Amino acid sequence: MKKILIIGASGQIGSELTPFLRNIYGSNHVVAADCFFPLKGELAEGGPSCKIDATNAQEIADAVKKYDIDAVFNLAAILSAKAEESPMLGWNIGVGALLNCLEVAREFNTALFTPSSIGAFGPETPRMNTPQDTIQRPKTIYGVTKVTGELISDYYFQRFGVDTRSVRYPGIISNVTLPGGGTTDYAVEIYYAAVKGEKFYCPLQAGTLMDMMYMPDALDAVVQLMEADPSKLKHRNSFNIASMSFDPEMIYTAIRKRIPDFVMEYKQDEVRQRIADSWPDSMDDTCAREEWGWNPNYNLETMTDDMIKVLREKLK
Repeated sequence: MKKILIIGASGQIGSELTPFLRNIYGSNHVVAADCFFPLKGELAEGGPSCKIDATNAQEIADAVKKYDIDAVFNLAAILSAKAEESPMLGWNIGVGALLNCLEVAREFNTALFTPSSIGAFGPETPRMNTPQDTIQRPKTIYGVTKVTGELISDYYFQRFGVDTRSVRYPGIISNVTLPGGGTTDYAVEIYYAAVKGEKFYCPLQAGTLMDMMYMPDALDAVVQLMEADPSKLKHRNSFNIASMSFDPEMIYTAIRKRIPDFVMEYKQDEVRQRIADSWPDSMDDTCAREEWGWNPNYNLETMTDDMIKVLREKLK
């Protein structure tokens, strides 16, 4: 990768991936783009930026030409719980924007990264150590768009030779950008409540296991996959990647070790619970480890140490 265009740069992943990539490839080699413009802070000041509505293919093409892009990172998305409120918006962003990116990538011979998700699985999928290749029958519009995205990305690779690559992200936990309507958001919100000294109302039931990942590992995964030798990639769209799996009681216990007076109560959100119940408890990421050397650095304990340390400084 020499020149990178990040679409959706102000989102949860994009807001951290942009400076991360600029640090690796050079500030002027990573273009931050979003429909919410002008961008602010490092996104605007740390390198080039532009306005892109991902549902407008011409705007994507214009940016690719203007900045001589050779790799597009399509991070435009409506997260799971929000997409259930507006299914057509979820489809138009999840699939329509991707098709635009695929056509631009085909025309201009760029690589394309589009994240998938554990949401691509459904209740018929094996829940424990979910295999790389298994049944995918999601029951949310978010999941349907992710399965569609995996299939159409593989099609563009096989039919047109477009260098498409993707990972199935678990829930991502960040200390920088607050989440925006995802089922796994509680695992970010709980740390904020704990550091602020507030009672936390958990929207999921005790015992609801889900795969999670700390943002630094999520960012590393993107670079590792996009820099991987293409001849070794058998799956492309999309690789299971995993780091840790826990339920609300486990994360609560980890926080209480560090903040003993922290209090959590359960107040179930039926929509989020239904979605969480259809997702895997843990994923088997053997293929990612074997094909491109995936290896996370954080677990629940080391992540909790870092989250609390950073948030205490940030919120004081």
